[in-house]
Amino acid sequence: MNTPISTDKAPAAIGPYSQAVRGGDTIYVSGQLPIDPATGAFAGDDVKAQTRQSLTNMKAILQAAGADMDKVVKTTVLLKDIADFGAMNEVYAEFFAEPYPARAAYQVVALPKDALVEIECVAVV
Repeated sequence: MNTPISTDKAPAAIGPYSQAVRGGDTIYVSGQLPIDPATGAFAGDDVKAQTRQSLTNMKAILQAAGADMDKVVKTTVLLKDIADFGAMNEVYAEFFAEPYPARAAYQVVALPKDALVEIECVAVV
């Protein structure tokens, strides 16, 4: 049975999907844009600020599911410009400790609302 996860501490879904879904002992968090849930606007104009907000949103959703960042086993990072990888990685390292989750990072042509980054994850409880 799939259980939707939702919190007002992260932006609401902007389409027909859930912020996250728990299936058994696994939590699948949808891609998080850098939207500040208090304002509905991007948290900043640079990839560091946007990465921080995307990961803050992810953390809020995980906490709503009864988990935290240390339960993340896999992330996928989508970047508008792969040249931002280093700056994104600096902020990313603030949210995770060893053993780090597995990760894939890609440059994409465009992201919703012209974001610079979007991050999704899989976690366990």
